Amino acid sequence: MSAQIEKIALFIDGANLYATAKSLGFDIDYKRLLREFQSRGYLVRAFYYTAVIEDQEYSSIRPLIDWLDYNGYTVVTKATKEFVDQTGRRKVKGNMDIELAVDAMEIAPHIDQMVLFSGDGDFRSLVEAVQRRGVRVIVVSTISTQPPMVADELRRQADEFIDIIALQNKIGRDPNERPQREAREPRHTPQFLQRPASTGAATAQRIEVEVEDEFDED
Repeated sequence: MSAQIEKIALFIDGANLYATAKSLGFDIDYKRLLREFQSRGYLVRAFYYTAVIEDQEYSSIRPLIDWLDYNGYTVVTKATKEFVDQTGRRKVKGNMDIELAVDAMEIAPHIDQMVLFSGDGDFRSLVEAVQRRGVRVIVVSTISTQPPMVADELRRQADEFIDIIALQNKIGRDPNERPQREAREPRHTPQFLQRPASTGAATAQRIEVEVEDEFDED
């Protein structure tokens, strides 16, 4: 009697995954990522969540969104909201937690395994709720950075934690295959993760983490 093929759904927190891979010095090859999890079972759906700035003439993340949309991913977007706080700092809000949670609860009765690409501790309660419906939850992030990109409470709640470093040779983009012009000017860097050149003293990791923190504000 053959073993039953598990039904899998991927949930990718786009900004969080970008920041995690960037902090480890590699880029995600989304074609390879899809193939990797298709090889592990029956892939029911691969969701990708990201916020976009819609009033710009050109969004640097748009080519990636379009490619994902045409190549097996279900892309969920939401327009960002910009505002100035009481200290005069410009902030951008584009939290996709609710959209991801709703989709996860809706699909839970139809899958055996949920793979969450995020280290956001806000997802701990969602993971617990999905587990109560009999779904095994795998969290993909990293503890290889300082500080770790995954919240401890999320890592503890998951049935299994995979450090993305262990997947780098399976889902990472080979730098030798990238066009030289793309290496100079990354095409898939979300506009809201960029900073003016005047902030040169800040490291790339700190920049992304800072923006992620701003996104989590209510």
